[in-house]
Amino acid sequence: MAWRSTGTSNEELVENMWRNKLMTDSRVKSVFLKVDRAHYAPAKAYVDAPQTIGYGATISAPHMHATAIENLVEYIVPKPDRPAPRVLDVGSGSGYLTHLMAELVGEKGLVIGVKFTVGDGRKGWVEPPREGEDEGGQGWDAIHVGASAKEVHAELLAQLKSPGRMFIPVDDDSDGWNQHVWNIDKDKDGNVTKHKLFGVRYVPLTDAPKDR
Repeated sequence: MAWRSTGTSNEELVENMWRNKLMTDSRVKSVFLKVDRAHYAPAKAYVDAPQTIGYGATISAPHMHATAIENLVEYIVPKPDRPAPRVLDVGSGSGYLTHLMAELVGEKGLVIGVKFTVGDGRKGWVEPPREGEDEGGQGWDAIHVGASAKEVHAELLAQLKSPGRMFIPVDDDSDGWNQHVWNIDKDKDGNVTKHKLFGVRYVPLTDAPKDR
């Protein structure tokens, strides 16, 4: 059904996703209208389908980005007890989803994209607390993983705050042909629960680039 969301402009694409209930939160719709996908997709920016961006990477279909944001939005937007949300985007690709999340966290929030900042996404990213943040500030309220993992890597889980949520595609088998997206939730006491969402096909998380 996703192809029915394809539009001829960013606004039409977003309105089609909204009508097809691929996004249902008005905050999500607002930020998708604000960030034009044409700045981040190499061609056919308003087609609701994934595209290659070179180097073995893809930009996901718009409806997948909408689904990711909808699942994470409560951990991304500022709240009285979380005025400066911290978000990690592993496998940030062209930067489209990173930009969407940066708009949602507000002026005090922080979003780090692992690819912009080169590293091994399986190990997450340790970002020191900024001025005004306590020592617990280096964790992440939300973690989005944009490539399939062999497992929910311990480093990523350790960096997830309490409470916090990770949206991650994980291989169901050793060859990586079968994958499902999971919501990994950590409550305020550090207890972890896992919720299987739906089947997907993502490119794999790979080794960090080696020095030439």
